[in-house]
Amino acid sequence: MSETRKISSREAEIIEIVFRNGWGYMRSLLSGSKTEEPELPPPAVLRNILTQLGPVFVKLGQLLSTRPDILSPAYITAFSELQSKVPAVDGSIIEAFIRQNLAVAPEEAFTKINYQAIAAGSIGQTHRATLKDGREVAVKVQRPGIDLLVARDIALIKRIANLAANSTFGKRYDVVGLADEFGRALQCELDFTTEAQYTDQLRKNMSQSSWFDPQRLVIPKIFWELTNEKIMVMEWLNGKPILSATFKAKEYDSEAAEKKAVTTLLFRAFFQQFFLDGFFHADPHPGNIFYLDDSRIAILDCGMVGNFDPRTRTALTEMILAMVSSDAQRCTQLALQIAEPVETVDLAKVEIESRRLLQRYSGLSLANVNVAEALNDLLQAISSNNLRWPANIGLFAKSLANLEGAARQFNPALNIEEEIKPLMTDIFQRQLLGENPLQALLRTGLELRNLSLESPRQVAFLLNRLSTETLRLNITIQGLDSLRRTVDAAANRRTFGTVVSALIIGAAILSTGQQTPQLQIITEVFFSVASLIGLWLIVSILRSGRLR
Repeated sequence: MSETRKISSREAEIIEIVFRNGWGYMRSLLSGSKTEEPELPPPAVLRNILTQLGPVFVKLGQLLSTRPDILSPAYITAFSELQSKVPAVDGSIIEAFIRQNLAVAPEEAFTKINYQAIAAGSIGQTHRATLKDGREVAVKVQRPGIDLLVARDIALIKRIANLAANSTFGKRYDVVGLADEFGRALQCELDFTTEAQYTDQLRKNMSQSSWFDPQRLVIPKIFWELTNEKIMVMEWLNGKPILSATFKAKEYDSEAAEKKAVTTLLFRAFFQQFFLDGFFHADPHPGNIFYLDDSRIAILDCGMVGNFDPRTRTALTEMILAMVSSDAQRCTQLALQIAEPVETVDLAKVEIESRRLLQRYSGLSLANVNVAEALNDLLQAISSNNLRWPANIGLFAKSLANLEGAARQFNPALNIEEEIKPLMTDIFQRQLLGENPLQALLRTGLELRNLSLESPRQVAFLLNRLSTETLRLNITIQGLDSLRRTVDAAANRRTFGTVVSALIIGAAILSTGQQTPQLQIITEVFFSVASLIGLWLIVSILRSGRLR
């Protein structure tokens, strides 16, 4: 009963907030009286609503900012700016929480720890400490009680999704699946060991590269002996967010040269993540990229990451090439490889939409194009034609948009064409030949050998089946059952019509002869039966909507 009262109280709070901000649709939806297309308030208003609803809804907005296939650019921009305005938890409460959840007593792990947070977020807050061996560390601590708040609000979000599931919007974008995806993502974020694993994976991937100097890129080290689901201890890095850092230009002649070197480093590091590793940091906003005191670049906060399988990486690479070449037909083909059809897809319409969009950028050099914006436009244009993009494509679009936005703010002289073109050439070469061309050649030769050995046997088997007339073809034609039912229905109606005609003609013939009482009864019965069947047949045709 207590859980029911909590949910009811929270629903009332949500209704009050959305009503106060003028969003009548959501109020009606929660009361169960609307299921039609959502009437979204302006982006700034919706962002304020999510902020007022608290940390879980802020996280929902941040997740939606990774889905340009669902929301327009105005909403994506507004949601990308969402930040939880939550005060830090009092130091005495945090100290008790750390003592309860750390594997050892704080005095055994640290010589010094500051229980006053240096940064606070919706899920956790960060404290500075010193290990027994003198190394400085950052201690990320989960906000006490946040797990209960998350469970409560996720249940509400899923209920709202179920209410909207029958709308056209709900069916097209699978809002129930989206709510489930959000729930899983937020539950993973509550487990700091998951973020720690992501951080280790990214550091391992970035530790070697032929595109940039791995010594200049830093991913914090995780101290696993002090890390668990609610506490994560990692290396402390001295520096500032990249947009507020001061450049000493130690290795370069000027600040501009240093900024260009940093920009190149970031693009190469992230393009390696996108197209070679298939594992990427999905939230590289300026606050997560630090310029360290020793001139190295640090990438922080690996709580949001994306994954690409080799097939998706290859298709995405080809799609970018098709965009640059304004090849709408190839874009359409690749979209069908990556995206999932929601309903019947009109390929001609998808190609027309793609061509219209690509013509907008035709003739422009990459230096004059916002690549992330062009990609978002293409995702939206294709998704509006009954295609649903995987969530990781949205994460990629968000990551690319954040990277390009941070780079342009950091280095206004950025020429994105100079950064991307050399990388794309190498990416295509690697995808064509692999990391080890000799190994790829040997593997291809082995497959050809197996094919040459198996082919004669398979051809002989096929010819034997043909000669003995034992070959059976199992062919499935999509929509054949529907066609069969339609033909059966048409044949039945034709039969009924024939019977009705025969009854009418028979009754007419009988009525022209000499009438006896018995014959007159038979004639009337014929007319009555014929009239009833004919009336039923006409009504059924009209109700089916297939009169024409």
